[in-house]
Amino acid sequence: MEKYLYLSLIPESLVASMLPPEEFGAYLATGTRKRPHGEAMFFQLKRDLESDYFELSDVDKRCVPHPDGQPKHSVYLAIYRVLENVPLDAIESLWLITAHGRALELVQRELPPPPRENYHLYQELCPVHPLIASSLSPDKFCRLITDTRKPISVPRICFVELQLGCLTDDPSSGGSLDLPYHNIDHIRACLNELRADTGKQTKTVNRISQQVIIYRCVKGGFFVGDGEKMVHYPYPTREELESEHYAWWRCANDTEIEHVMHGA
Repeated sequence: MEKYLYLSLIPESLVASMLPPEEFGAYLATGTRKRPHGEAMFFQLKRDLESDYFELSDVDKRCVPHPDGQPKHSVYLAIYRVLENVPLDAIESLWLITAHGRALELVQRELPPPPRENYHLYQELCPVHPLIASSLSPDKFCRLITDTRKPISVPRICFVELQLGCLTDDPSSGGSLDLPYHNIDHIRACLNELRADTGKQTKTVNRISQQVIIYRCVKGGFFVGDGEKMVHYPYPTREELESEHYAWWRCANDTEIEHVMHGA
């Protein structure tokens, strides 16, 4: 049986499995008692990954079928400092899994041109999880967060940019009826603080944000990088989601409604 390597982001871990990505995603979201039922997100890694940090020499011995012939679902190889120690060139597709096990594959593309908007909203995903308002474009934000010369930094970061609508240009008076964030007044205040202080480039909206993404608010896509390199995973347009990925899109939106109804 073929073996796969995955870098799970929720929670951060390095996992070997005999399940291909879609089956592995469904297993994480719905088929295990080791983690709460819910969304999953992971990178597929090159199977020939070599590392001086992770012990990979015994993967073939540990990741073997069960006695009844069923494939091994997961073998955890690391649960700490995984993202920073996996080479960026070993990271392949990003898989987004809904709480009901539907999978969407995002592939790497060239970095987008510099945005024209004044302000941005970034949800950090791994290894930390704050929600951040910023005046920096994604590439500059990545370099700032991973600048180890600063007292607060991380070696590498994975994050997603979220929609701000009219607030990108007018935090005070811009319309927000199409933004589903429960803390919209606080977001406005953070953006206005950035506008008032020309030296401030980021403002924390929520220090420990829940790892649930409102997928209809994803803008541009997902990013992972450090001080030297950043890679980009573009997110499909609304039209593409509705026409090409309808089952995933509907499931993702149903999950969002459940979170709103339960006050998540």
